[in-house]
Amino acid sequence: MRSVRPAESHSLRLESGQNVRLAHRQIGYGRNVTGSLALVLHAHLPFVRHPEHEFFHEENWLFEAITEAYVPLSQMLQRLLRRGVQFKITLSVSPTLCAMLSDRFLRERYIRHLDRICDLVDRECERNHADKNLLALSQFYRDFFTETRRTFAGEWGSDLLGVFRRLRGTGTIEIIASAATHAILPILQQSPGAANAQIAIGCDQFRETFGGEPCGFWLPECAYSAGIAKSLQAQNIRWFVVDAHALGQAIPPARRGTFAPCFTRAGPAAFARDIQASRQIWSAQGGYPGDAAYRDFYRDIGFDLSADEIRPLPKNAFTGIKYYRVTGGDGVKQLYDRAAAEETAHRHAHHFVERCIAELESLPANDWNPIMTVPFDAELFGHWWFEGPIFLEQVILAAIENNLSLTTPSNFLEQNTIQQVTEPAASSWGDRGFLDVWLDEKCGWIYPHIFTANTRMRALAKSRNGDLTAEKERVLRQLARELLLAQSSDWAFLIRNGTAKDYAIARVTDHLLRFQKLAAQLEHDKVDRPFLAQCEERDNLFPNVEWRHFR
Repeated sequence: MRSVRPAESHSLRLESGQNVRLAHRQIGYGRNVTGSLALVLHAHLPFVRHPEHEFFHEENWLFEAITEAYVPLSQMLQRLLRRGVQFKITLSVSPTLCAMLSDRFLRERYIRHLDRICDLVDRECERNHADKNLLALSQFYRDFFTETRRTFAGEWGSDLLGVFRRLRGTGTIEIIASAATHAILPILQQSPGAANAQIAIGCDQFRETFGGEPCGFWLPECAYSAGIAKSLQAQNIRWFVVDAHALGQAIPPARRGTFAPCFTRAGPAAFARDIQASRQIWSAQGGYPGDAAYRDFYRDIGFDLSADEIRPLPKNAFTGIKYYRVTGGDGVKQLYDRAAAEETAHRHAHHFVERCIAELESLPANDWNPIMTVPFDAELFGHWWFEGPIFLEQVILAAIENNLSLTTPSNFLEQNTIQQVTEPAASSWGDRGFLDVWLDEKCGWIYPHIFTANTRMRALAKSRNGDLTAEKERVLRQLARELLLAQSSDWAFLIRNGTAKDYAIARVTDHLLRFQKLAAQLEHDKVDRPFLAQCEERDNLFPNVEWRHFR
């Protein structure tokens, strides 16, 4: 789980106490805004699948994200399309998330999870019948979860990827590719072929899942270094997103800052994150999600109620039933007021659009078309920030109302074909802007083992040039899966931050141990068939993975 959690509390300060709605109405229709806004959402979760357990805590990461982010965001996009709203938005769905969303076992477990939550919230309605405020909140959640189940299982046939494909087919939503298992590509570049394999296999998975060729590519954690653009060009990628300092410290520096993309010498264009717009949402001190009116992320009945009251869910599990708002300070939490939270989300959306327009208008008069690129983790909108989908919908509507063009990087490049050529600086959007998070002393021990395994995989892939038996093909594909999963950036992130640390360590270790055992069996031509089958059942993503990319 990569997203920064919402701040405990803060009060958003608007300029000089201004009335945001009044300011919004003043700029309204008829205003000619020069420039455009590109909203880019990146949906990603690490591959977590444990059929050997009846209940597994980390599988809930997927279930929570589906319920609170992916379903509400999809409903919001469908709602806008039904209304005939003309807009553009970009979505990256990572290959590991696609693998989980397409897995029948996990989809069935998700329905079971929803049924348990629906049963729990029914009991909450009974428990809170004497308190009209709590009862109203319980009924809100009963409606929320019931509608989620009806939409996901009934209307969509439990096929969220099918929904994404249909949204893509409207031409309004552009879906882009990403690395196979969300590895930090600049780190993998230290081991020959590893970053190339992540990129190539990620693009393969895009083609299998969505069809056609991807135009854009999400660099995991926006992490870039020299040479990555060449690997992207080999897959015919046209653009990618970096953090602001990647262009600010480029050679030569970007003349137009973050307000225009730059072509790399290898070909693909780099779009830089707009810091000011991003800060309005990400900042723990001044970002919108920490407003006192919004729902508190941490205060969940899974922690407040007894084990008997939330059964069959385990004690201290997030249920998604949260009765309190952020409130403020360290005082007593106040009950969540849904209407007030929605009103606040509307107000913040108009404030956000007004700030974007003001930033574009602050640019000196020019003969070029500026763009503001604003990328976020998709899970922020709904999971970490419950009102996020409302905010995003209102941003889209407010942008249209105020003549702020919504575009995608692909569309922008089609209309603005001449851009500066430069080489972006090594960078990421992680803490301190480089690779400190994933190279921290707490997790740095991972990489020598990964590099050793990659060298071994490369040798095995190169040595298999002739006809192979079906069984040896299976071993090579599973070797690729185990290595790719060990390379996931999520494990280092969790270890460094101390969240699910033991689980993350176990995942890296287990994948590497399985890789070593399978590699030894292939090298000695003695395949343990039951063990291979067990590995294929446990780590079953990418059924057609092309192991030859490791050559």
